[in-house]
Amino acid sequence: MYNQGAVEGAANIESGSRIFVYEVVGLRQNEATDQTNYPIRKSGSVFIRVPYNRMNQEMRRIARLGGKIVSIQPSTVLEPVNGQAVVASTNSEVSELVTPVNANTEDNGKATPVNTNSESKGFAKSPAKDKKGNTMTQGKAKHADVPVNTYRPNAPFIGKCISNEPLVKEGGIGIVQHLKFDLAGSNLKYIEGQSIGIIPPGVDKNGKPEKLRLYSIASTRHGDDVDDKTISLCVRQLEYKHPESGETVYGVCSTYLTQLAPGADVKITGPVGKEMLLPDDTDTNVIMLATGTGIAPMRAYLWRMFKDAERAANPEYQFKGFAWLLFGVPTTPNILYKEELEEMQQKYPDNFRLTYAISREQKNAEGGRMYIQDRVAEHADQLWQLIKNEKTHTYICGLRGMEGGIDAALSAAAAKEGVTWSDYQKDLKKAHRWHVETY
Repeated sequence: MYNQGAVEGAANIESGSRIFVYEVVGLRQNEATDQTNYPIRKSGSVFIRVPYNRMNQEMRRIARLGGKIVSIQPSTVLEPVNGQAVVASTNSEVSELVTPVNANTEDNGKATPVNTNSESKGFAKSPAKDKKGNTMTQGKAKHADVPVNTYRPNAPFIGKCISNEPLVKEGGIGIVQHLKFDLAGSNLKYIEGQSIGIIPPGVDKNGKPEKLRLYSIASTRHGDDVDDKTISLCVRQLEYKHPESGETVYGVCSTYLTQLAPGADVKITGPVGKEMLLPDDTDTNVIMLATGTGIAPMRAYLWRMFKDAERAANPEYQFKGFAWLLFGVPTTPNILYKEELEEMQQKYPDNFRLTYAISREQKNAEGGRMYIQDRVAEHADQLWQLIKNEKTHTYICGLRGMEGGIDAALSAAAAKEGVTWSDYQKDLKKAHRWHVETY
């Protein structure tokens, strides 16, 4: 699944000046942000690089845009692992924006995570390293060993495309491909729920090198071949009509990837992300709500849970809980990984439930198109009972528009018991049991 790449302005830096990185949440579309040329992901953080002499001004700008600064850190957190500093331009613009990760439509955003443990003065500690020198996340203690930013934009790993296979069957809509990359010779390790960055070749409209785009990983930590040597993505080619000219526009990176030939080199960064990680508990309930290429992380979860080769490779993780995937697509030929999903359901009928919402073929209760939020409404009471269980984690990935309908359906179910869903949902998020990446 795709996540928007970095949209980068340049910081005003003189020799010896200090640069800081603001981690910001809560930015939302308004009169100002509507003028940007990239989407703002609701669930992700935005990382803004700011010169010392403009810190206060940038704080006021963020406040006007509805954002909240959750950490302020030295810019050294963006340096590559080999210790070489990022070279900044001398442009007079204020900030370097790295937009937030998952979902493969061309330019959905995803942020490169940095350390969020702040000192009493508001500055973060230097990122921790594992034994191989890889930066690790430090949010929750149980995620301390999650690899992050092993490869950075100015020092990517050059992998090779092993295969590029179509996922949309005949009669389906659009182009979606399953790509597998060779990681041989790299130190790139990742876990289910993370993303990687892809840097397409060429230059952008301003003549600068293309920035990375982030995509949710569609394979487990062991890869599709369960040999720890590959990584896979699920990518949809972005195609839309220009609002003014009416011209068909194709996404830069998504077109590059969907047309990538086996054997071709590809620039890979990351991994990043810890919002969508699975719990370690094997006796848990996992609700998965996905649309389109939002299936990418869900596929990784399901392989880890139910694929025979994966279970053999993970004797310490033998899933015994209950997983329920509600998957929204436009047509039956657009059911990505259909054979895999149905095979796992047939083999583990007591542990895995599969529900489709096929918008152009099925009808909802009102006779309209069946979207994923309609399926949630149909099963709202059952889902609500599951969500109340302290061992239940819910994962939402795909188009942002589905969130309102999902909330409405669960609000109605919760209200039957006198519970206010919006308040209950806040508690779920605090307990790290409600995971969302929409675009």
